[in-house]
Amino acid sequence: MPSPRRRIVGLLVATILIGGCVPATSPSPTVSPNPSAAATPNPTLGATPVPTPSPTAPLDTGITLIPYATGLSAPLDIALATDGTDRLFVAEQGGRVRLIDHGTLLATPYLDIASRITSGGERGLLGIAPHPAFTDDPRIFVDYTDLAGNTVVSSFTPSLDADVADPDSEVQILHVKQPYANHNGGSLAFGPDGKLYISLGDGGSGGDPQGNGRSLTTDLAKILRIDVDVPLGDVPAYTIPSDNPFADGAGGVKPEIWETGLRNPWRIRFDPPTGDLWIGDVGQESWEEVDVARAGASGLDFGWNVMEGLHCYQPATGCDASGLTPPVTEYGHDQGCAIVGGVVVRGTAEPALAGRYLFGDDCSGRIWSIDAASDGPQTPRLEAETGRTISSFGLGPNGEVYVTDLGSGTVFRATAAGSR
Repeated sequence: MPSPRRRIVGLLVATILIGGCVPATSPSPTVSPNPSAAATPNPTLGATPVPTPSPTAPLDTGITLIPYATGLSAPLDIALATDGTDRLFVAEQGGRVRLIDHGTLLATPYLDIASRITSGGERGLLGIAPHPAFTDDPRIFVDYTDLAGNTVVSSFTPSLDADVADPDSEVQILHVKQPYANHNGGSLAFGPDGKLYISLGDGGSGGDPQGNGRSLTTDLAKILRIDVDVPLGDVPAYTIPSDNPFADGAGGVKPEIWETGLRNPWRIRFDPPTGDLWIGDVGQESWEEVDVARAGASGLDFGWNVMEGLHCYQPATGCDASGLTPPVTEYGHDQGCAIVGGVVVRGTAEPALAGRYLFGDDCSGRIWSIDAASDGPQTPRLEAETGRTISSFGLGPNGEVYVTDLGSGTVFRATAAGSR
């Protein structure tokens, strides 16, 4: 059983992912989304409720967390360096990016931008992603909350020391105004297509009062997709891929949008062999959900705030779910309260988990898995009761699974029965 201290830390940390209500400001006008002609709809829920999976399947494989690196301060995200060194980048909420080299935390931060950010609650340095061709293009991309409380996505390049980035090399890629202090999203991921994907929450407060989940004229409540491989010094510092579903921006629709209808997507990850994009979307009052956009599927609407998981949210009953893409799994708040999106396990390091999508919960510390090849709705399989304040999952070069614990400042290696 977790110690009282850990339970308190977990409750405090959960605000990072869940977001309590804050005083409202005047909502800006929104428009109803227009269907995407480019999108091929997934099977939809329809107005009739879909049978809900049981809360959780019995513990099966059994995962053990083994300390890999300690001494971090509020680690929020982790990413493998894509330069063949097998190093790990870790984002600390307070504004530093740290380097772990084969289990050793380097004393000097790779990047320190603490003076540029607002940290605390759901704000801070929220996401990191090295360029996929890091050896030739050594940029690291970060998502942070600036001093005004707005979302900034920027890139940085190394100084003369390859283990230290130059804080003066910042190139701002994207700036998104945030109406509230919570639901910032903040996850970054490069797809197999080399494009940068950015997760943004619905802007905060509670219940999506501005209707951002249902609007295509805002970046909020979305997964964005942009091309950052533009000549240095170009303004803007990205282009819109021509195959984005709303690339022409007609009618004021944001051309960066790739997927919509998300409340607070906390951690997005690609499965490179398939090209599938996996999303952990934090729920409102009752349900946490896992969404997936199969390779190339764009313009999908995951339903917020009409749906929370597989259930009607607004209205509470009789909602019209036609055209919405249902989650592949969900769990109720009797099991946890803030989902942490995970990874699909591949490679040789964890054969007992191969082909499964692992994800966790910040509040309960539970880790579950589902079959990554099945659309569901699936019953999640309980893999571990860790008692940790989980904040992210990452993969090593051979499929090693890493888990960050916000409360203890530790990166763990997650190993399963039957794995090396």
